[in-house]
Amino acid sequence: MKKVFALLLLAILVSSAFAQQFNGMTGSQICSRNKQNRISHMDPALLSPNTPRHSYDVQKYTLNLDIYNCFKTSAKTFTGSEIMSFRVDSSLSSIQLNAVYSSIGIDSVRLNGGAALVFSHSSSTNLLTVTLDRTYNINEMVTLYIKYHHNNVSDGSFNVGSGYVYTDCEPEGAREWFPCWDRPSDKATFDIKVKVPSNVNIGSNGRLADSVVSADTIWYHWISRDPLSTYLAVLTGKTGYNVSIVWWHKISNPNDSIPIRLYYSTGENIAPTRDAIADMTTYYSQMFGEHPYEKNGFASVSSYGGGMENQTLTTISPSWSSVNYLISHEYGHQWFGDLITCGTWADIWLNEGFATYLEALYYEHTSGYAAYKNSIVGNANSYMGSNPGWPIYNPSWAITTPPVGTLFNGAITYDKGACVLHMLRYTIGDSLFFAGLKAYATDTVNFKFKNAVTDDFTAKMSSVAGQDLTWFIEEWVKQPNHPAYQNTYGISNLGGGSWRVNFKASQTLSNTTFHKMPIVIKVSFTSGSDSLIRVMNDVNNQTFLFTFNRQPTAVVFDPNNDIVIKTATLTVGVNNLENEVPKDFSLEQNFPNPFNPETSIKFGIPKNAFVTLKIFDATGREIAALLNEQRSAGVYTVEWKASSYPSGVYFYTIKAGEFSETKKMLLVK
Repeated sequence: MKKVFALLLLAILVSSAFAQQFNGMTGSQICSRNKQNRISHMDPALLSPNTPRHSYDVQKYTLNLDIYNCFKTSAKTFTGSEIMSFRVDSSLSSIQLNAVYSSIGIDSVRLNGGAALVFSHSSSTNLLTVTLDRTYNINEMVTLYIKYHHNNVSDGSFNVGSGYVYTDCEPEGAREWFPCWDRPSDKATFDIKVKVPSNVNIGSNGRLADSVVSADTIWYHWISRDPLSTYLAVLTGKTGYNVSIVWWHKISNPNDSIPIRLYYSTGENIAPTRDAIADMTTYYSQMFGEHPYEKNGFASVSSYGGGMENQTLTTISPSWSSVNYLISHEYGHQWFGDLITCGTWADIWLNEGFATYLEALYYEHTSGYAAYKNSIVGNANSYMGSNPGWPIYNPSWAITTPPVGTLFNGAITYDKGACVLHMLRYTIGDSLFFAGLKAYATDTVNFKFKNAVTDDFTAKMSSVAGQDLTWFIEEWVKQPNHPAYQNTYGISNLGGGSWRVNFKASQTLSNTTFHKMPIVIKVSFTSGSDSLIRVMNDVNNQTFLFTFNRQPTAVVFDPNNDIVIKTATLTVGVNNLENEVPKDFSLEQNFPNPFNPETSIKFGIPKNAFVTLKIFDATGREIAALLNEQRSAGVYTVEWKASSYPSGVYFYTIKAGEFSETKKMLLVK
């Protein structure tokens, strides 16, 4: 009885400690903090390819690991053998694998189980270089047999404690417990056999094919039918682990079901996750395509500080009650991060921004839109309070993986990423937004069980939306910071029962580019009613003119806070907005002039008109069309970026209705 009481007391203390540790934190914040604290042995000069393609493509890893003594003695040493099958993508006579020298020792390498191959293992580059027996050509298949061992070192990827073992590999830690091509773009199937003591339960990727007991030993055999990136490979085991299985019935065939395995220690209350996980699986399946794997699961580790979305077996701290944040975040990764994995580390927001957004979506599912919006506003506030000033997408990260504190920055990768998705939803509307996400997640030709980069996502959403959304991704994902609005408006009585509102949308551009966005303006009236007007703000310092047959009393910008990351002021009567609606058509001289490499062209139109603004070179050849669309009455400024054009004289011509005018300008480089 004393032992049982002590165990219960320990469980209560552990549960209380984790509750205090994560008090007030979202799932994305827990995930971000955990990943930023990872130990890293990355050599930044060698980590990531220039593109998701490589000279060879691994098709399958077969691992046979004896980790028996890790549970018995808490030593971190183990012996292993690996069969790696790969397809040649470009002619090669040798290959290189990632294998951290301080963690892994290579004993032998053989070709197709036969002749021994010459290899070298560098302590400076952490690369295993294997000389093949000949030059292999494109599409040939090669199989290497590697015998190796893990050293008794703490590397943060292969973790051993009193009675437990777990791996934790993002972004590039798989190379610390098995030789591999350790890039997110290289997906392969896995077949893992693990030798452990008979009182140990251990989980891994895919389905449990069998478990064979021999005396005091169990061999567990896990097979992953579906390919995964190396950083998502996992082993999690513990002496006396309990397992509870929730069977989820497929939407497509309710008579078929998959196991969702929950691994937990005695004293942990798994009921909140156990009760919610089937509903969560159904919801995500309805939104993003049916759950694609043979099994799924969660494994708690008492010494773990958050969550890690290993494919089909997520590692979490003992925080089973955190359904609406940590669990929903990590489980969302099974679609965005695992099913579709970022092609490079420059595209990490496609994993973490999406999972953070799914946290908010699950709140919407369980508690309504207001709960969803509160979650998104929380992300926005977190970003605004901690913005480090770099963009979400940094192309250099595809080549050189940044430090984990940068890669997993909560404000950028998680919070801003989620807010961008919210604002994309606002921009194109619910129907197209969710249709686009589902089409993206269920695209078996390009993305499902594969990788995607940011431009892939842009193209897919553009296709579904029926409009080019490159401008949206360019300003919100590929540029730093956020818009700072300094808007003005004026109200005037036109007589005869008519009133006019002039609204000027202006952004200061000190640390970012202009952000084109649809904006909503709320106009209130003396009658007590109000009108919501949505217009596209596609140039800076843009003036909008609205006429009403009732008296306006006030104007509000973005009343529903749809553009959640911004600063904004709205001033009455500043800049004499009445004068911003010109009496005549006009085209002003560009400024500056001469210029290099950008200049501004300002024009005014007194009434609605179809406007074209084109640039011509000195020979009269049209070289750019800056505008070709309907515009309402107002004064506009358009930028021309001429960095790709040579020095010389150029002409710009405006046509608006029957009005036409041409002016000359000079580009001097």
